Amino acid sequence: MKKTGSNIIWTWLASLTAGFLIALPMTQFIYSNQNNPYAIIESKFKVMNQILYYVNQLYYDDVDMESLMDGAFKGIMDQLDPHSIFISAKDQKDIDEMFKGEFQGIGIEFDILNEYITVIAPVVGGPSESAGIQAGDWIVEIDGKSARGIDREDVYKKLRGKKGTRVDLKIGRIGTKPFDITIIRDDIPLYSIRASVMLDDRTGYAWLTRFSTKSGPEVRRAIKKLLNQGMDRMILDLRNNSGGILDQAVEVANIFIAEKDTIVYTKGKYKDAEEVFISSPSKGNDEFSIIVVVNRGSASASEIVAGAIQDLDRGLVIGETSFGKGLVQRQAGLSDGSAIRVTIAQYYTPSGRLIQRPFDKNDYDDYYREVYEENREEKLDSLKKLRPPFLTRKGRTVYGGGGITPDVYLPWDLSLTETTRKIMSNPKRLTFNWSTKYINKNKISGSYRDFQSNWEISEKSYKKFLSYLVEEEKEINVEDINKDKKYIKIILKSELAGQRWGRNELWGVRIMSDNQIMGTLKHFNEADAFLVQSN
Repeated sequence: MKKTGSNIIWTWLASLTAGFLIALPMTQFIYSNQNNPYAIIESKFKVMNQILYYVNQLYYDDVDMESLMDGAFKGIMDQLDPHSIFISAKDQKDIDEMFKGEFQGIGIEFDILNEYITVIAPVVGGPSESAGIQAGDWIVEIDGKSARGIDREDVYKKLRGKKGTRVDLKIGRIGTKPFDITIIRDDIPLYSIRASVMLDDRTGYAWLTRFSTKSGPEVRRAIKKLLNQGMDRMILDLRNNSGGILDQAVEVANIFIAEKDTIVYTKGKYKDAEEVFISSPSKGNDEFSIIVVVNRGSASASEIVAGAIQDLDRGLVIGETSFGKGLVQRQAGLSDGSAIRVTIAQYYTPSGRLIQRPFDKNDYDDYYREVYEENREEKLDSLKKLRPPFLTRKGRTVYGGGGITPDVYLPWDLSLTETTRKIMSNPKRLTFNWSTKYINKNKISGSYRDFQSNWEISEKSYKKFLSYLVEEEKEINVEDINKDKKYIKIILKSELAGQRWGRNELWGVRIMSDNQIMGTLKHFNEADAFLVQSN
């Protein structure tokens, strides 16, 4: 079976195919090391033309030739490996935007609630934030026309646009009459850092969700901010970070490595695909201990960073065994705006580990399915004897051939009742809406740090939330919800933090319900030991 779930896994595949995102002279690759390549290509082109002719002439219905050809191109790439892909012109435009790290518009995170565009949060530094848009606001009109019943596609069409253009909005807000506001569209940054916040007086936390062109500078800024707030130990969260640009992985890893050493190296068929990336001591920082958290969704560039930290004994890796993508892609743009990404090399961690998992060219579905097997860690542990062992700089044994195995295995565990899960996934965003109403009636004073450490949802407020749930969702099992009272209180508190201070602080509170991060805090003695040894 060849990538039968391609439509489903496309978005993830696009981000998994990290590598050198640069132009590539293709001629030498096409016509090398094959038997009579010119004859083969000429013969197969004739056959393809015949197929297309007969399909166009004989097929009973109209044929979308563009889609047909795109399918053929994807089929070619399918024959190589799971991460060599064809990218249509439309998809390439979206990917360029993602990796560039910005687009143009008004800058809001939104959802459609009660038929209106509802602001979940304005983008920090974006034009909406500057214009005074707040979380919980809803857009009543866009350029004088009602926005009620708008779909997501139309939201993008109406609110995105060229930098410098204006859009006139009528805003609804609890406690006030609808009011008019004009926003001038601007560049909207797409941040790689989802959150960077102090978890306590000592521990800084940064959640890096991808590796785009600006990830390195973002991480540096986040660390500088956290150090200024008193950080002397740090958690770098790379869970579900499926990768991105190779040189940004190197830059991020270098931030934590203050000695000259290998971060990663690549080996390929051609010399220009082989490179050794060496850390620059002047760019590194060893002022604090570091723990990197990974899971099954941590892939490619994430594994480069985690592998370097682990192999060089700079810090501790905690969580679950990572995805296992050790292939490097190079992107080549095509004449119609589409592109291909071709695997040009394998990458190796400083100890010499190849991280790539084995795959069957005849069953890529199994390649992805295997990652999410319930007993995956047990399987990997039982296979250690078959996996090649390597030594870190200080002589610890690590294993290649299947992702980054953490120093401390700590599985994700969030045991909630089915009722609570339904509440959390409800498209009405019940916790957000309740919090919006709460914060408009109740003033939350003081600093975020004080709020984070000392403030709690009262029993009275919790009961009001339950009443709100019953009102919104008539058939609801309150007894089930009460089993998860502690979790729900943290979620409500996080929503209030988000509306009072911003999305960064929202995650700073919500992390308190994350067993992997809370468990990680218990292992800093081990992480500190690496720092002491290094110094």
